[in-house]
Amino acid sequence: MVRGSPLSSLGLLSSVFFLLLQGSLAQRVKVEPEVVSYPGQSVNLRCQFQDQGKNELTQVSWIYETAAGARTNIAVFHPILGFSYPTTSPVYGRVSFTAEPPQLDSPTIQLTDIKMSDEGRYICEYATYPSGNEQGVTTLIILAKPVNSASTVTVQAGTAPVVVARCKSANGRPAATISWVTSLGGTGTPPTKTDNADNTVTVQSEYQLVPTSADNGKDISCVVSHRTMSSPETFPMKLVIEYPPQVQIVGYDNNWYLGRTNAALTCQAQGNPPPTMVTWRTMSGLMPDTVQVTENKLTVLKVDETVNATFICEVRNSLGTGRDQVSVMVREAGAGGHSSAGVVAGAIIGVLLALLLFGALIFVLVSRNRRQQQGYRGNGKAKAEPYDSVARLFGSGGGGSGKNGTNGNNGNNNTPIYRGEAVLSEKAGNHIMHPGGVALLETTPTAQDILLSGEMDEAERRKFDELEEEDERYDHFTAGGAILQLRPHEQDLAGGYLDDDMESQRDGSVISRTAVYV
Repeated sequence: MVRGSPLSSLGLLSSVFFLLLQGSLAQRVKVEPEVVSYPGQSVNLRCQFQDQGKNELTQVSWIYETAAGARTNIAVFHPILGFSYPTTSPVYGRVSFTAEPPQLDSPTIQLTDIKMSDEGRYICEYATYPSGNEQGVTTLIILAKPVNSASTVTVQAGTAPVVVARCKSANGRPAATISWVTSLGGTGTPPTKTDNADNTVTVQSEYQLVPTSADNGKDISCVVSHRTMSSPETFPMKLVIEYPPQVQIVGYDNNWYLGRTNAALTCQAQGNPPPTMVTWRTMSGLMPDTVQVTENKLTVLKVDETVNATFICEVRNSLGTGRDQVSVMVREAGAGGHSSAGVVAGAIIGVLLALLLFGALIFVLVSRNRRQQQGYRGNGKAKAEPYDSVARLFGSGGGGSGKNGTNGNNGNNNTPIYRGEAVLSEKAGNHIMHPGGVALLETTPTAQDILLSGEMDEAERRKFDELEEEDERYDHFTAGGAILQLRPHEQDLAGGYLDDDMESQRDGSVISRTAVYV
């Protein structure tokens, strides 16, 4: 036949039509597309012929088809001849029709004691007239819950990737899924699947890593997922990496001075397997007499010059030896070598001294301020002009309330200062009043007040003595009498001094208010 000819096209169309017709006819045989079971259980495979119409059902057969396509009859029923179970069937003795006697329009069968090898395609096929054979296919799936496990692999630290953990899911159906959960920098190998004789599958995966001592004890987990499990199964593990001891000596503070007691060194070691032996020695081979060794600790009871040495600690396990060393330099006791307790004590004493000094300063300042505020008891601040020699000779000179800005002495500024009178005068409020009614000072302390206060310091006493000497000189100078007499014009017309012009003095003499004494 020539390819592409009309006859070939017609044959292709005929084949497609036949397949479609066969498919439409096969729909009349109703079966379950998939049935799931477990090993050791029993399962029913249902079959029913629908819409029989004018077709006559002559026989029904159940056929087992392997994955390779080989077919074997396992159960046959004829309405007249009865039923049979071929002995060559792989399920012989474990298969039977569920109805007694079997029904041609509903020939359901039962399989007992399911085995993993029972998985496959089961075909319910009818022989009809005049349509011919019609069938329905059920796939029997046998599930097997796997046995899962995981373990670490003990390895030694190295430079090449090795397997450090394994995870396995054995005898499962279908195949399980394995994954790894870890923060390590290795990789999980793709799962390998192995088909077992009983139709189960074993899946295995490994985790590879370049092992180091730092990876020892790190966490890693294997996670197995399978159709028969409601949730994944997780296996947490810790890596086991073996390595020789890693040693470090601690405790030397570079402050071992002569006479220091109980200076200690500690030999810290890590290793897998754990270290079994610790040895202390010196570079010279001679251990000082003041040294005491207890397991991994070396104690110097009292530091002397023999401790100027290099101390070595050696630690061993089954894989090897690790070591560390410290060179000790003994200092002079007076060259800055002090114990930490002495440093702390010195710091505490310094702080206490500083606090005492600060407290004394505060006390002095407070006392001085209190003396300044309470030194002149009952007295305020003077409002009068400072007391000097000019004021003593010519009066206060301050502006008063009298005429032409005078202080009430008829414009004469030669009014003498009666310092002695102030002590004996009357006090009105804070003003010291002169017997004549004129306010000379306002709460200005007098010499007697200062003496009576009892709170003058030495400088104030010297100043007061100088003022007393000056008063004596002033009194001596004025005892000679007046050389110039001035009186108001009005008094000249009256023919003499006014009665109130004269003023009594401390020594019993009388002087004029308007006279000027030189």
